[in-house]
Amino acid sequence: MNGRQRILAHLDGQSVDRLPLMPITMMYAADQVGAKYGAYAKDHRVLVEAQLATAEKFGFDYVSVISDPAREAADCGASIQFFEDQPPAIDEGRALLADKTTLASLKAPDPLGGGRMTDRVQGVALFREKLEGDKLIEGWIEGPCAEAADLRGINNLMTDFFDDPGFVRDLFEFIVAMELRFARAQIEAGADLIGVGDAAASLVGPRIYEEHIWPYEKRLVDGLHQMGGRVRLHICGNTRRMLGGMGRLGCAMVDLDYPSPVVEGRQQMGPRQVLCGNLNPVLIMKNGTSAEVLAAVAECHRQAGAPYIVGAGCEIPRGTPETNLFVLRDYAQQHRPEDIPSPV
Repeated sequence: MNGRQRILAHLDGQSVDRLPLMPITMMYAADQVGAKYGAYAKDHRVLVEAQLATAEKFGFDYVSVISDPAREAADCGASIQFFEDQPPAIDEGRALLADKTTLASLKAPDPLGGGRMTDRVQGVALFREKLEGDKLIEGWIEGPCAEAADLRGINNLMTDFFDDPGFVRDLFEFIVAMELRFARAQIEAGADLIGVGDAAASLVGPRIYEEHIWPYEKRLVDGLHQMGGRVRLHICGNTRRMLGGMGRLGCAMVDLDYPSPVVEGRQQMGPRQVLCGNLNPVLIMKNGTSAEVLAAVAECHRQAGAPYIVGAGCEIPRGTPETNLFVLRDYAQQHRPEDIPSPV
Protein backbone atom coordinates (compact mmCIF):
# COMPACT_ATOMS: atom_id res chain seq x y z
CA MET A 1 0.00 0.00 0.00
CA ASN A 2 1.16 3.52 -0.67
CA GLY A 3 0.25 6.39 1.64
CA ARG A 4 -2.84 7.49 -0.27
CA GLN A 5 -4.21 3.96 -0.50
CA ARG A 6 -3.51 3.34 3.19
CA ILE A 7 -5.36 6.44 4.44
CA LEU A 8 -8.34 6.07 2.13
CA ALA A 9 -8.75 2.40 3.03
CA HIS A 10 -8.50 3.18 6.73
CA LEU A 11 -11.07 5.96 6.46
CA ASP A 12 -13.38 3.58 4.63
CA GLY A 13 -13.13 0.95 7.37
CA GLN A 14 -11.00 -1.44 5.36
CA SER A 15 -7.98 -3.42 6.53
CA VAL A 16 -4.60 -1.72 6.16
CA ASP A 17 -1.02 -2.90 6.44
CA ARG A 18 -0.06 -0.42 9.18
CA LEU A 19 -1.18 2.72 10.98
CA PRO A 20 -1.41 5.83 8.79
CA LEU A 21 0.89 8.71 9.77
CA MET A 22 -0.56 12.24 9.43
CA PRO A 23 1.14 14.85 11.67
CA ILE A 24 0.47 18.49 10.78
CA THR A 25 3.63 20.36 9.76
CA MET A 26 3.84 23.97 8.60
CA MET A 27 6.79 26.01 9.97
CA TYR A 28 8.56 22.71 10.59
CA ALA A 29 8.17 21.80 6.92
CA ALA A 30 9.46 25.17 5.74
CA ASP A 31 12.55 24.72 7.90
CA GLN A 32 13.25 21.36 6.25
CA VAL A 33 14.08 23.11 2.97
CA GLY A 34 15.53 26.29 4.48
CA ALA A 35 12.58 28.43 3.39
CA LYS A 36 11.34 31.50 5.22
CA TYR A 37 7.79 30.97 6.41
CA GLY A 38 6.56 34.11 4.69
CA ALA A 39 7.50 32.53 1.37
CA TYR A 40 5.92 29.20 2.37
CA ALA A 41 2.60 30.93 3.07
CA LYS A 42 2.66 33.12 -0.03
CA ASP A 43 4.01 30.80 -2.73
CA HIS A 44 2.47 27.36 -3.28
CA ARG A 45 5.64 26.19 -5.02
CA VAL A 46 7.65 26.68 -1.83
CA LEU A 47 4.93 24.98 0.23
CA VAL A 48 4.78 21.99 -2.09
CA GLU A 49 8.56 21.56 -2.11
CA ALA A 50 8.68 21.69 1.69
CA GLN A 51 5.75 19.32 2.22
CA LEU A 52 7.13 16.77 -0.21
CA ALA A 53 10.57 16.86 1.39
CA THR A 54 9.11 16.50 4.89
CA ALA A 55 6.76 13.67 3.93
CA GLU A 56 9.57 11.78 2.25
CA LYS A 57 12.05 12.25 5.08
CA PHE A 58 9.70 11.22 7.88
CA GLY A 59 7.55 8.69 6.08
CA PHE A 60 4.28 10.65 6.19
CA ASP A 61 1.38 9.19 4.24
CA TYR A 62 0.07 12.56 3.12
CA VAL A 63 0.84 16.16 2.23
CA SER A 64 -1.24 19.23 3.01
CA VAL A 65 -1.77 22.77 1.75
CA ILE A 66 -2.45 24.09 5.26
CA SER A 67 -0.40 27.21 6.01
CA ASP A 68 -2.42 29.83 7.90
CA PRO A 69 -6.05 30.84 8.50
CA ALA A 70 -5.88 34.10 6.56
CA ARG A 71 -6.48 32.86 3.01
CA GLU A 72 -10.22 33.42 2.80
CA ALA A 73 -10.16 36.55 4.95
CA ALA A 74 -7.46 38.11 2.79
CA ASP A 75 -9.48 37.55 -0.38
CA CYS A 76 -12.55 39.02 1.31
CA GLY A 77 -10.56 42.20 1.86
CA ALA A 78 -9.44 41.84 5.49
CA SER A 79 -6.32 43.59 6.70
CA ILE A 80 -3.51 41.01 6.86
CA GLN A 81 -0.03 41.49 8.28
CA PHE A 82 2.73 39.51 6.56
CA PHE A 83 6.09 38.65 8.11
CA GLU A 84 9.33 37.29 6.73
CA ASP A 85 9.53 34.18 8.85
CA GLN A 86 6.23 33.88 10.75
CA PRO A 87 2.66 33.09 9.70
CA PRO A 88 0.47 35.90 8.38
CA ALA A 89 -1.75 37.50 11.00
CA ILE A 90 -5.17 39.08 10.75
CA ASP A 91 -5.26 42.64 12.10
CA GLU A 92 -8.10 42.30 14.58
CA GLY A 93 -7.93 45.99 15.41
CA ARG A 94 -9.14 46.65 11.88
CA ALA A 95 -11.53 43.73 11.47
CA LEU A 96 -13.28 43.71 8.11
CA LEU A 97 -16.70 43.37 9.76
CA ALA A 98 -16.09 45.67 12.73
CA ASP A 99 -19.16 47.40 11.35
CA LYS A 100 -21.74 44.63 11.07
CA THR A 101 -23.61 46.39 8.27
CA THR A 102 -20.64 45.68 5.98
CA LEU A 103 -21.77 42.06 5.74
CA ALA A 104 -24.76 43.01 3.57
CA SER A 105 -22.46 44.24 0.79
CA LEU A 106 -19.66 41.70 1.23
CA LYS A 107 -19.08 39.56 -1.85
CA ALA A 108 -17.67 36.07 -1.57
CA PRO A 109 -14.32 35.88 -3.38
CA ASP A 110 -13.74 33.65 -6.37
CA PRO A 111 -11.34 30.88 -5.25
CA LEU A 112 -9.88 30.95 -8.77
CA GLY A 113 -9.73 34.73 -8.93
CA GLY A 114 -5.98 35.05 -8.43
CA GLY A 115 -5.80 35.68 -4.68
CA ARG A 116 -4.52 33.67 -1.74
CA MET A 117 -7.27 31.10 -2.18
CA THR A 118 -6.10 30.52 -5.73
CA ASP A 119 -2.55 29.94 -4.52
CA ARG A 120 -3.85 27.14 -2.28
CA VAL A 121 -5.76 25.56 -5.17
CA GLN A 122 -2.60 25.74 -7.26
CA GLY A 123 -0.76 23.95 -4.48
CA VAL A 124 -3.23 21.08 -4.63
CA ALA A 125 -2.84 20.84 -8.40
CA LEU A 126 0.95 20.83 -8.15
CA PHE A 127 0.81 18.06 -5.55
CA ARG A 128 -1.34 15.98 -7.90
CA GLU A 129 1.15 16.50 -10.72
CA LYS A 130 4.18 15.56 -8.66
CA LEU A 131 2.78 12.73 -6.53
CA GLU A 132 0.87 10.75 -9.15
CA GLY A 133 -1.29 9.15 -6.47
CA ASP A 134 1.52 8.10 -4.11
CA LYS A 135 0.43 10.13 -1.07
CA LEU A 136 -2.92 11.53 -0.02
CA ILE A 137 -3.44 15.22 -0.80
CA GLU A 138 -5.17 17.26 1.88
CA GLY A 139 -6.91 20.52 1.08
CA TRP A 140 -7.90 22.98 3.77
CA ILE A 141 -10.67 25.45 4.60
CA GLU A 142 -11.75 27.39 7.68
CA GLY A 143 -14.77 26.33 9.70
CA PRO A 144 -17.68 28.72 10.32
CA CYS A 145 -16.66 29.90 13.79
CA ALA A 146 -12.97 30.33 12.93
CA GLU A 147 -13.68 32.29 9.78
CA ALA A 148 -16.29 34.41 11.53
CA ALA A 149 -13.66 35.30 14.13
CA ASP A 150 -11.25 36.22 11.32
CA LEU A 151 -13.76 38.54 9.65
CA ARG A 152 -15.55 40.00 12.66
CA GLY A 153 -12.82 39.82 15.33
CA ILE A 154 -12.81 37.15 18.01
CA ASN A 155 -13.94 39.41 20.85
CA ASN A 156 -16.77 40.92 18.83
CA LEU A 157 -17.96 37.48 17.74
CA MET A 158 -18.07 36.13 21.27
CA THR A 159 -20.41 38.92 22.36
CA ASP A 160 -22.46 38.63 19.15
CA PHE A 161 -23.61 35.17 20.21
CA PHE A 162 -25.52 36.90 23.02
CA ASP A 163 -26.20 40.35 21.61
CA ASP A 164 -27.02 39.64 17.97
CA PRO A 165 -27.47 35.94 17.16
CA GLY A 166 -29.28 36.86 13.95
CA PHE A 167 -26.14 38.53 12.65
CA VAL A 168 -24.10 35.46 13.59
CA ARG A 169 -26.48 33.27 11.59
CA ASP A 170 -26.19 35.55 8.56
CA LEU A 171 -22.41 35.58 8.85
CA PHE A 172 -22.25 31.79 9.16
CA GLU A 173 -24.50 31.45 6.09
CA PHE A 174 -22.08 33.59 4.10
CA ILE A 175 -19.08 31.62 5.34
CA VAL A 176 -20.48 28.14 4.67
CA ALA A 177 -21.31 29.08 1.07
CA MET A 178 -17.85 30.61 0.58
CA GLU A 179 -16.01 27.63 2.09
CA LEU A 180 -17.94 25.08 0.05
CA ARG A 181 -16.98 26.92 -3.11
CA PHE A 182 -13.35 27.02 -1.98
CA ALA A 183 -13.41 23.32 -1.12
CA ARG A 184 -14.93 22.40 -4.47
CA ALA A 185 -12.08 24.14 -6.28
CA GLN A 186 -9.56 22.16 -4.23
CA ILE A 187 -11.36 18.86 -4.79
CA GLU A 188 -11.50 19.50 -8.52
CA ALA A 189 -7.76 20.28 -8.43
CA GLY A 190 -7.02 16.92 -6.80
CA ALA A 191 -7.61 17.07 -3.04
CA ASP A 192 -8.54 13.67 -1.57
CA LEU A 193 -9.48 15.05 1.85
CA ILE A 194 -10.53 18.49 3.08
CA GLY A 195 -9.31 19.64 6.46
CA VAL A 196 -11.71 21.93 8.29
CA GLY A 197 -10.08 24.10 10.94
CA ASP A 198 -12.54 25.60 13.42
CA ALA A 199 -10.27 26.56 16.30
CA ALA A 200 -12.45 29.37 17.69
CA ALA A 201 -15.23 26.86 18.38
CA SER A 202 -13.26 25.51 21.35
CA LEU A 203 -13.67 28.87 23.12
CA VAL A 204 -17.43 28.64 23.62
CA GLY A 205 -19.52 26.61 26.02
CA PRO A 206 -21.52 23.54 25.03
CA ARG A 207 -24.83 25.42 24.73
CA ILE A 208 -23.50 27.99 22.28
CA TYR A 209 -21.70 25.27 20.35
CA GLU A 210 -24.79 23.10 19.98
CA GLU A 211 -27.18 25.98 19.27
CA HIS A 212 -25.10 28.29 17.09
CA ILE A 213 -22.01 26.53 15.70
CA TRP A 214 -22.76 22.84 15.30
CA PRO A 215 -25.64 23.32 12.81
CA TYR A 216 -23.34 25.22 10.45
CA GLU A 217 -20.45 22.83 10.87
CA LYS A 218 -22.92 20.09 9.99
CA ARG A 219 -24.10 21.94 6.89
CA LEU A 220 -20.49 22.42 5.85
CA VAL A 221 -19.60 18.76 6.37
CA ASP A 222 -22.75 17.57 4.59
CA GLY A 223 -21.99 19.91 1.70
CA LEU A 224 -18.48 18.51 1.40
CA HIS A 225 -19.87 14.99 1.38
CA GLN A 226 -22.33 15.91 -1.36
CA MET A 227 -19.47 16.99 -3.61
CA GLY A 228 -17.61 13.74 -2.94
CA GLY A 229 -15.17 15.06 -0.36
CA ARG A 230 -13.90 13.43 2.81
CA VAL A 231 -13.48 15.62 5.89
CA ARG A 232 -10.81 15.95 8.56
CA LEU A 233 -12.11 18.02 11.49
CA HIS A 234 -9.45 19.93 13.40
CA ILE A 235 -10.48 22.08 16.38
CA CYS A 236 -7.51 23.25 18.41
CA GLY A 237 -7.76 23.51 22.17
CA ASN A 238 -9.97 21.92 24.80
CA THR A 239 -12.97 20.33 23.11
CA ARG A 240 -14.00 17.99 25.95
CA ARG A 241 -17.39 19.74 26.33
CA MET A 242 -18.27 19.23 22.67
CA LEU A 243 -16.83 15.84 21.73
CA GLY A 244 -20.25 14.28 21.28
CA GLY A 245 -21.30 16.98 18.85
CA MET A 246 -18.06 16.69 16.92
CA GLY A 247 -18.69 12.98 16.57
CA ARG A 248 -22.20 13.57 15.21
CA LEU A 249 -20.88 15.64 12.32
CA GLY A 250 -19.98 12.50 10.38
CA CYS A 251 -16.39 13.47 9.52
CA ALA A 252 -14.07 10.85 8.07
CA MET A 253 -11.53 11.64 10.78
CA VAL A 254 -11.38 13.86 13.86
CA ASP A 255 -8.22 15.34 15.35
CA LEU A 256 -8.04 15.62 19.12
CA ASP A 257 -5.79 18.26 20.65
CA TYR A 258 -3.90 17.29 23.80
CA PRO A 259 -6.34 18.83 26.36
CA SER A 260 -9.03 16.40 25.10
CA PRO A 261 -8.28 12.82 26.22
CA VAL A 262 -8.46 10.27 23.44
CA VAL A 263 -10.37 7.88 25.67
CA GLU A 264 -13.15 10.46 26.07
CA GLY A 265 -13.22 11.02 22.33
CA ARG A 266 -13.68 7.30 21.77
CA GLN A 267 -16.37 7.06 24.43
CA GLN A 268 -18.38 9.97 23.06
CA MET A 269 -17.84 9.45 19.33
CA GLY A 270 -18.32 5.72 19.19
CA PRO A 271 -16.27 2.78 17.92
CA ARG A 272 -16.23 3.66 14.21
CA GLN A 273 -14.98 7.25 14.30
CA VAL A 274 -11.40 7.53 13.03
CA LEU A 275 -9.41 9.49 15.63
CA CYS A 276 -6.06 11.23 15.21
CA GLY A 277 -3.79 12.66 17.89
CA ASN A 278 -3.29 13.71 20.54
CA LEU A 279 0.34 14.04 21.68
CA ASN A 280 1.17 17.34 23.38
CA PRO A 281 3.02 19.22 20.61
CA VAL A 282 5.35 21.15 22.93
CA LEU A 283 5.70 19.11 26.13
CA ILE A 284 6.06 15.76 24.37
CA MET A 285 6.94 16.29 20.70
CA LYS A 286 9.31 19.24 21.04
CA ASN A 287 10.64 18.93 24.59
CA GLY A 288 10.18 15.24 25.34
CA THR A 289 12.66 12.41 24.98
CA SER A 290 12.28 9.69 22.37
CA ALA A 291 11.15 7.32 25.12
CA GLU A 292 8.47 9.79 26.21
CA VAL A 293 7.23 10.20 22.65
CA LEU A 294 7.04 6.43 22.21
CA ALA A 295 5.13 5.99 25.47
CA ALA A 296 2.74 8.82 24.57
CA VAL A 297 1.87 7.58 21.08
CA ALA A 298 1.38 4.04 22.39
CA GLU A 299 -0.99 5.36 25.05
CA CYS A 300 -2.94 7.37 22.46
CA HIS A 301 -3.28 4.24 20.34
CA ARG A 302 -4.35 2.22 23.38
CA GLN A 303 -7.03 4.76 24.31
CA ALA A 304 -8.29 5.12 20.75
CA GLY A 305 -8.14 1.48 19.78
CA ALA A 306 -8.98 1.07 16.12
CA PRO A 307 -9.49 3.03 13.94
CA TYR A 308 -6.63 5.38 14.78
CA ILE A 309 -4.20 7.62 12.87
CA VAL A 310 -0.85 8.69 14.32
CA GLY A 311 -0.44 12.43 14.82
CA ALA A 312 0.14 15.14 17.41
CA GLY A 313 -2.58 17.22 19.01
CA CYS A 314 -1.82 20.13 16.69
CA GLU A 315 1.05 21.40 14.53
CA ILE A 316 4.50 19.91 15.08
CA PRO A 317 6.41 22.92 16.47
CA ARG A 318 9.42 24.44 14.84
CA GLY A 319 12.52 23.09 16.58
CA THR A 320 11.12 19.63 17.31
CA PRO A 321 13.99 17.09 17.29
CA GLU A 322 13.99 14.93 14.19
CA THR A 323 14.44 11.86 16.37
CA ASN A 324 11.00 12.43 17.88
CA LEU A 325 9.33 12.46 14.48
CA PHE A 326 11.22 9.30 13.57
CA VAL A 327 9.69 7.70 16.68
CA LEU A 328 6.21 8.46 15.28
CA ARG A 329 7.26 7.07 11.91
CA ASP A 330 8.63 3.87 13.39
CA TYR A 331 5.59 3.34 15.59
CA ALA A 332 3.22 3.77 12.66
CA GLN A 333 5.26 1.47 10.46
CA GLN A 334 5.48 -1.24 13.11
CA HIS A 335 1.82 -1.35 14.18
CA ARG A 336 -1.45 -2.18 12.52
CA PRO A 337 -4.56 -0.42 13.83
CA GLU A 338 -5.66 -3.56 15.66
CA ASP A 339 -2.27 -3.99 17.41
CA ILE A 340 -3.54 -2.29 20.56
CA PRO A 341 -0.82 -1.82 23.22
CA SER A 342 -1.42 -3.16 26.70
CA PRO A 343 -1.83 -0.70 29.58
CA VAL A 344 1.47 0.34 31.15
